[in-house]
Amino acid sequence: MLATIKRQLNNFPIPPAGTAQIGTQSAAAVLLILHGDPKDPLIILTERAVHLNNHAGEVAFPGGMREDGDRDLLSTALRETEEEIGLPSSKIDLLAMLPNNSLRTSNLRVTPFVGWVEAPYVLNPDPSEIASIFDLPLSYLMDINHYRYFNFKEGEMKLPCIEYQQYKIGGFTLKVMVDMLNVTLDAQIKLRYPSQKQRQQSGDK
Repeated sequence: MLATIKRQLNNFPIPPAGTAQIGTQSAAAVLLILHGDPKDPLIILTERAVHLNNHAGEVAFPGGMREDGDRDLLSTALRETEEEIGLPSSKIDLLAMLPNNSLRTSNLRVTPFVGWVEAPYVLNPDPSEIASIFDLPLSYLMDINHYRYFNFKEGEMKLPCIEYQQYKIGGFTLKVMVDMLNVTLDAQIKLRYPSQKQRQQSGDK
């Protein structure tokens, strides 16, 4: 499975250093980290701390907002990954930069990068940002029976999600993972999302 993913990710090269940016818009970057058995890789995911101002308690990739000292968005993703889960960039084999297909209507654009990590390595989550770290098997994501829809904003919209162990995974995080599976493994997972007009009408900023 990993060999196929890597081969297909060659279609999404990482731009030269200093160029993975998004103009003057607010920008953020995350890192989808694969590891484990190449026949059924795992994705490292985090549960955000409940006291955070934004996306408290949600499942997410390591990552965050670009800062002035970041050379580009890849630097942002690597810096945030080390700050949040203690994984240094020297341990990460970078594979691709995926399209920044945000689900939101705001000017914030989040760019996902993909990397592979070989064992052994140690993760040290920052408790001020991360409540827990867990692994999600790609084989679990590939099973369409694990997907369901939940009411969002008092039933105004329905959004897809999956539940794994005690975690509920949806939003941008789920979309990035499914998009990656569709383009690399031809998973043909077709999820229904509200239109931009529906999101605007519901006040999703």
